[in-house]
Amino acid sequence: MDTPPGAEENPSDGPREPRSSQWSDLGRPPLNVPALRRGLLREGGLWSEVDVVRSTGSTNSDLVARTEAGKATEGAVLVAEEQTSGKGRLDRQWTAPARSGLFFSVLLRPAEVPVARWGWLPLLTGVAVATGLSRVAGVDTALKWPNDLLVTVDGEERKAGGILAERAGDDGVVIGVGINVSLRAEELPVPQAGSLALAGAVSTDRDPLLRAVLRSLADWYERWRSAGGDPAASGLQETYAAGCATLGRFVRAELPGDRSVVGEAVAIDGDGRLVLATEEGVREPVGAGDIVHLRPA
Repeated sequence: MDTPPGAEENPSDGPREPRSSQWSDLGRPPLNVPALRRGLLREGGLWSEVDVVRSTGSTNSDLVARTEAGKATEGAVLVAEEQTSGKGRLDRQWTAPARSGLFFSVLLRPAEVPVARWGWLPLLTGVAVATGLSRVAGVDTALKWPNDLLVTVDGEERKAGGILAERAGDDGVVIGVGINVSLRAEELPVPQAGSLALAGAVSTDRDPLLRAVLRSLADWYERWRSAGGDPAASGLQETYAAGCATLGRFVRAELPGDRSVVGEAVAIDGDGRLVLATEEGVREPVGAGDIVHLRPA
């Protein structure tokens, strides 16, 4: 296995850690790498390689670096048992205890799709993640535009996951996903955070969860790519809107330069932008790349 710079060896291939280690939590076993590879790598399938590292700063940074060095093919999957410098949008940090979640990145090269439609990839990933988790964890999930996964804990919506897309070279996109799986209440970084466990998941076994998410992602990616990236023809636009918790709510979109737009979120347009109906009767689309924060109005 080609271990990315700054990452340690796969724990499944190395010695067992002392019981006093952060890695000795019996409720958080390591991922079963051989089983993951058997379940995901098949001839003609999207996934070409699955690597798991014990710890790294950011799987996105590592996979982007591999890609730009010519050491990754489409369908490469890089998973970390722990991320010490996980990234969100606008360089926001995402950290969680070791083995408490799923932290992974994938490399996609949608050559058949016009670059103008690549902005749908984070939304596509959100649909795929929500679908896969619902099937295996039995948790109702919702999507907060543009890149958050929400679960319900004690009657309130909380963020349990996030998605980050980055260009890699001239023809690649690395999609990073972070999902809080077994995070306990006392481990929450902020009170507004959540996890599958806190939302009452029927299973927090990360192996089947990861397989389900990646299979769902491969299915949606193939459907979207076969339609030339057309979000309507592939069913992506309709499915995303159906699961988007942002629609129907009054929100404030905070934009660069201290500008903001307030209105009811009424649609996701063909470019994946959130359309706000303002009090002035104007429908104003807001792109994910332009927004700093999206908050309740």
